[in-house]
Amino acid sequence: MLNLERLRTLDALARHGSVSGAADGLHVTTSAVSQQMAKLEKEVGQPLVARSGRGIRLTDAGRLLADHAARIISQVELAQADVEAQRGRAVGELRIGAFPTALRGLFPSALVELRAAHPELRVRTWEMEPDASLGAVVRGDLDLAVGIDWYNKRMAVPGELLRADLLDDAADVAVPADHPLAGRAEVDLADFGDEDWISWNEGQFCYEWLVFTLRGEGIEPRIRHIAEEHQTQLAFVAAGLGVCVTPRLGRGPVPAGVRLLPVRASVRRHIYVVWRADADRRPSIRAAVDALRASGARYAAA
Repeated sequence: MLNLERLRTLDALARHGSVSGAADGLHVTTSAVSQQMAKLEKEVGQPLVARSGRGIRLTDAGRLLADHAARIISQVELAQADVEAQRGRAVGELRIGAFPTALRGLFPSALVELRAAHPELRVRTWEMEPDASLGAVVRGDLDLAVGIDWYNKRMAVPGELLRADLLDDAADVAVPADHPLAGRAEVDLADFGDEDWISWNEGQFCYEWLVFTLRGEGIEPRIRHIAEEHQTQLAFVAAGLGVCVTPRLGRGPVPAGVRLLPVRASVRRHIYVVWRADADRRPSIRAAVDALRASGARYAAA
């Protein structure tokens, strides 16, 4: 019995032409790709990849199975979509991944709306970073994922995914209350060239965005503290340990001792939801997208 997840790995390897490309496309590590391929070769009993210089190539058997894999993956999605569409209503299980502030700021009202309108639909959610959740949708581990683009840096979205816009979310700079700039009505990022920064985990899309953006302002960032949760970052700011960029969506209470300063050039992130094109006919997908868009509209109007 061929494992569907391993067939997805082979399909990605065939499409991207390298282990690193497949890993990027699936949002997993290169070692995870190699492990899945080794298991798949053991299942089929023959080599599927061969060394070619510093890279690899598919063997004849690998190309043959990759062709089948692409069709199998597509047929699985189509079968699920057709069965659900034939019923004509949103039923069954729907798996959604979202990053923390989107999960906190958008999902409570969206999920309540889905539960009321579609009582036969079972929604499961996971808190995860957008690069990981997009990869999970490509692999079929999730049905939908919420992604982000910053105003000056876009996240790569695999071509087999469809997307719908949810909202634009502004971000502010958080500083200690006794900071020299705390009384300003607006600031520029260039005003913080000599600050200690509190940031997301290294390697995350938002961390890369912060470094990219500050360097674009001529600032070599001194990132002193790493904290994944915005509330933890704000607690560090309140203690006078640095400054941070904090989006407004799902922000929650701001600690005493913190001042939030709007950025004159408007630092914003664009939030959207993605799903596989093969699943587009599923009523549950459409219902969830509509509920998330409605939640985004309510937030923007508030």
